[in-house]
Amino acid sequence: MKIVILDAFTSNPGDLSWEKFEGLGEFIAYDYTAPEQTIERMADADAVITNKTVITREAIENAKNLKYIGVLATGFNIVDVQCAKEKNIPVCNVPTYSTNAVAQLTFALITEIYNQVGVHSAAVHSGEWSNSRDFSFCKTPLICLEGKTIGIIGFGKIGNAVAKLAAAYDMNILCYVPREKPQPAIENFKFVSLDELLKESDIVSLHCPLTPETTGMVNEVFIGKMKKNAVLINTSRGGAIDENALAKALKEKRIYAAGVDVLSTEPPKADNPLLSCDNCFITPHIAWAGYETRVKLIDIVYENLKSFIDGKTINNVY
Repeated sequence: MKIVILDAFTSNPGDLSWEKFEGLGEFIAYDYTAPEQTIERMADADAVITNKTVITREAIENAKNLKYIGVLATGFNIVDVQCAKEKNIPVCNVPTYSTNAVAQLTFALITEIYNQVGVHSAAVHSGEWSNSRDFSFCKTPLICLEGKTIGIIGFGKIGNAVAKLAAAYDMNILCYVPREKPQPAIENFKFVSLDELLKESDIVSLHCPLTPETTGMVNEVFIGKMKKNAVLINTSRGGAIDENALAKALKEKRIYAAGVDVLSTEPPKADNPLLSCDNCFITPHIAWAGYETRVKLIDIVYENLKSFIDGKTINNVY
């Protein structure tokens, strides 16, 4: 079996090993694959693994030996799943490897906005504390989480993990889901309508998949229903936000701040409107990228492929 990874660098920039994949067959790991190289590199592969390299219908139809497609991620929209299904080629992803890591970064963004650790650390290093007459000084308003209300949109595993962290901070937790779900055993938690969530929440955090219904969901109307001092957090998918509408609201101080780990185009174009907003805190899609999380990711991708070879397909997306 010939196994090809099209874009190995992001999940393993050199601090992990692909060694166990070599025990499954002939193995080639490309750090990156340009769109024009995809068909050639897949041409004689039995199994192809991708993270963000797009696998089109044309690429699948030209890969005459292809029997398996693995995804080094949860999202699989980069694969023409319909074509794979027509050819009975399983597409196997990694459904739940980064739950706690994404919840952790969600609160890292929240606490950075509320406590401004980076700003205060820089001020200390620049000598402002040494030159101060006071034992303590604040560069920005400092805001406590206790008693604040967080509104969680989407309540899968990540939304659930975020709610549990919020409960540990003694926050009030509102949640909106389009379909009814069982009430979780989390203190100060209740399901509400989207309008009520936006009206009452000090923090609105997105944890929903990107669907036709959620694409561009955060628009002028959505933002207009939020509190003026509210914070918007997005660690789900960049496409859920109308970035022009959010940038306008941030610059006009119609909401307090935003923290995002995802953008509509990644890497962002230089003219992305959020890049010019001082009150928008942006991390480069790193919620999933911790060392321990990447170890788990690669282990599951390996188990997916090994199970397929052993005749038992797991984590097939269709």
